Amino acid sequence: MAITKFIPKVWSAALLKALHNQLVYAQPGVINRDYEGEIARAGDTVHITSFVDPAVRAYTRNGTITWDLLTDTQQSLVIDQQNYFAFKVDDIDKRQAIDGFVEETTTGASYNLSAEADEYVATTIAAGVDAGNALGAVTVATPSDAYDLLVEFRTKLVRSNTPAAGRYAGVSPEFYGLLLRDDRFIRLDASGTTDGLRNGVVGRAAGFDILEANTVPEAAGVQTIIAGHSIATTYAQQILNTEALRLETTFGDGIRGLHVFGAKVIRPKNLTSALVTIS
Repeated sequence: MAITKFIPKVWSAALLKALHNQLVYAQPGVINRDYEGEIARAGDTVHITSFVDPAVRAYTRNGTITWDLLTDTQQSLVIDQQNYFAFKVDDIDKRQAIDGFVEETTTGASYNLSAEADEYVATTIAAGVDAGNALGAVTVATPSDAYDLLVEFRTKLVRSNTPAAGRYAGVSPEFYGLLLRDDRFIRLDASGTTDGLRNGVVGRAAGFDILEANTVPEAAGVQTIIAGHSIATTYAQQILNTEALRLETTFGDGIRGLHVFGAKVIRPKNLTSALVTIS
């Protein structure tokens, strides 16, 4: 093996850590990983079971009671997304290059994997919002418009019994730029602390942690601004394999890695969204 410092277990762990550091939508606090379990291969399915709540009825003294038969429902989180990276290192390049360039290249691959996963999760969340919680098309032209939309999001989530602690809103740089002009927005640099903040968090407004992201779903200039809670969406991922091998058709080594993942909205009513045009 020409790459003497390559240790598969160490590299796999480092790659996963880099993914976590760079994600916005696919990070704890926006999604949950309660059902991740052990992913053995692409295409694995995680079965999520829930029970229907028993009914509550009025009781009459000495009367008879009605027994409910518990029923369950099941959803499936399918690990059906697969991305990989693969690059080769020529012996001449390896001989002449400075130390660490292979690790640096792998970090770049990690960034690209994270961007793909983040876009997938953002799209999945946007598509999974309950129809009754979607506000439809909205034009946002002023700082007040931006803040007022967050207030409408808050109302939707309160009505759907979404926990108050841990709510987030994923916004685009343009939307965030408008919020910066509203005095009611609390900037991160004015909050007095940076402890426990999630990736991309830039401040708070209307009870939401505001996350700025370039992966806000957008089509034809219309941005899908999403707000919600991590209980709504579950995500699972795994770096299945990271390996170095000697290439047969050239003088060099190959390095490759495979990332599998999947996401599912399991509580649609704990999300809300709007199709926003920034005017």
